[in-house]
Amino acid sequence: MNVYAYQLDIVWEDKESNFQKVREWTSRTEPQSGSLLVLPELFAMGFSMESQSLQEPEDGPTESFLKELARDTACYVMGGLAFARPGGNPTNDALLINPEGKRVGYYSKIQPFNMGKEGENYEAGNDIQCFELPGGLRLCPFICYDLRFPELFRKAMMMENPPHIFTVIASWPNMRTHHWTKLLEARAIENLAYVVGVNRCGSDPHLEYDGASVVVDPHGDRLVEAGPEESVIFADLNISSVQDWRNRFPALGDSRRDWWAL
Repeated sequence: MNVYAYQLDIVWEDKESNFQKVREWTSRTEPQSGSLLVLPELFAMGFSMESQSLQEPEDGPTESFLKELARDTACYVMGGLAFARPGGNPTNDALLINPEGKRVGYYSKIQPFNMGKEGENYEAGNDIQCFELPGGLRLCPFICYDLRFPELFRKAMMMENPPHIFTVIASWPNMRTHHWTKLLEARAIENLAYVVGVNRCGSDPHLEYDGASVVVDPHGDRLVEAGPEESVIFADLNISSVQDWRNRFPALGDSRRDWWAL
């Protein structure tokens, strides 16, 4: 399966401008049908703490746009948005849509970035999700700060049917870009899995971003990577590459599941 990582300079709190930006990059890139298109964390608004005014219900503007994009391209589409929740703050979510424009499911960010007051403005999620893609590929999404918590990834690998691909959509600032790339490589090596890191670039009123979106293979090697500018990068992800490496180097089988139960 081909995966396309959309590294965008997100227009601050302007959803329609960001929708148009995605349309333009899709027109330039012409992704192959049946692929996976991955957009950054909160791609339609930026990493804003104005969560109450920017949150959306199900089938709100951002979800509707993602469904339209999926139908128009005949691709799976994943993008970040703030989902409204009853009686409190929204969650920071990664939503997956199938090529027919139907919702496959969503993941709510488990680890809010409290140093940036995210925990005061977004409700933390509780559940790891794993989604089935064509060819038996299994996808597990995470969001930005989750990357610093390897136990989340390893817990996903303890599932009965563990993922082959992790996606990490992000608004990861430039002063910690070297952490971003090293941690993505580490998560791939530890879990013998592909890791697709999709970061924003440019700047918002508070921070600057280097982009550095990357696709890492199960050996920790970078298959493709972006620079600091807006771009769309893509790579072919092959389930046999994951399965062959896990068979030749079965380190995951040595994990102390009895210890994890403590």
